[in-house]
Amino acid sequence: MKTERSRRRRQVRRRRVALLAAVFLIVLLVPTTISYAESMEQPSSVPWTVRTVEWVRNNHGAWVVDFVERTYYSLTAPQAGGPGLSTLPGVAAGQGENGGATRAGAGNGTGGSQSAYTPPPVKPAISPALAGEGAWHPVGRSVGGVYPIRTTVFRNEAAYPRIVTYAAWIDHSLTQLALYPGRTEPPQGSPRGPMMVPRDQRSRLLAVFNSGFKYADGHGGFAVNGHVYEPFSAGLGTLVGYTDGHLDIVRWPGGPPPADVVYARQNLPMIVDHGRPNPDLNNNSAQWGVTLGNSIRVWRSGVGVDARGNLIYVAAPEQTVMSLASALIRVGAVRALEFDMNVYWPTFTYFRRPGAHSPVKYLPNAQDPGIDRYLTPDDRDFFAVYTRAGSRSLATPFK
Repeated sequence: MKTERSRRRRQVRRRRVALLAAVFLIVLLVPTTISYAESMEQPSSVPWTVRTVEWVRNNHGAWVVDFVERTYYSLTAPQAGGPGLSTLPGVAAGQGENGGATRAGAGNGTGGSQSAYTPPPVKPAISPALAGEGAWHPVGRSVGGVYPIRTTVFRNEAAYPRIVTYAAWIDHSLTQLALYPGRTEPPQGSPRGPMMVPRDQRSRLLAVFNSGFKYADGHGGFAVNGHVYEPFSAGLGTLVGYTDGHLDIVRWPGGPPPADVVYARQNLPMIVDHGRPNPDLNNNSAQWGVTLGNSIRVWRSGVGVDARGNLIYVAAPEQTVMSLASALIRVGAVRALEFDMNVYWPTFTYFRRPGAHSPVKYLPNAQDPGIDRYLTPDDRDFFAVYTRAGSRSLATPFK
């Protein structure tokens, strides 16, 4: 009898402990569930899968995300060597305003309605070059008979003969670059603007491409039209547009942007300067991507300027920060920054007709947001490439 009572008391105690544990777990989970639900209910351009990862990272789970990503990318890293390519992958190139091939020599100084500077062909890391490899093709729309955007594809690493790099060269004498805040990046400041390419400006639109890291990851300054959204840090690489119409990539000297700056976007220290890799650049430093690390091979993007002040955009899969710097130097960049990374974020789209019509998605990263990214409100800040506004102000147009 006494044994039976003891057994029942132990059962009651166990039930009480289990109930208290369940209540404790519910107390912990309810705020977490509410936080997650509220986050998922917010307007966003990002699918719930990516937003879930971001939510975990922002709610004390960065170490979990970093561990999973590092493990996945380490297990799926490409093997060095192996057979090379016999042909380049299919890419959209040489397409004029109406979708047909551009005229031979149009805009390259060998014929067509106007002549213009064309960057020299890119010498690939593997010889002999494949058919068309490293050649710059005019794409998108012409401006006064000249195509201000040219693209090329090439192999940048002899040790990885199946990985190709995608580059776009933008003639800045014919174009105007504009920086736009997104819905959540930069996290501070207003006006946010349309958070997409303004509809009134789409007749001028030539291309759009992604910006840099989130402020929480890169701590980069951000300013548009004289308004500082995030503070600037001395020493960080900065893409800057000026009131006289030229742009540059500089090592920020410190302080807020001066009056002659239209926009400025910082993103980590420069990875290329004076046409050479930053002497501090290595795949083990935490300066160029603490979340995934510099040696993890993943989609990466970057921007540079050539010796003439033209803009170069580069993106490729399976890159380290050092291979990205090498690719930017190979295409002629004398100064360059790393921009956003991971398969979802790099985006470069150009348009073959006015009004943002006939878009072409240049990068083959299948998980990106889609061909209408930045034509609808987007969470992240981004850049738009316009035709020159003539004598009008070069301020970023918000309407």
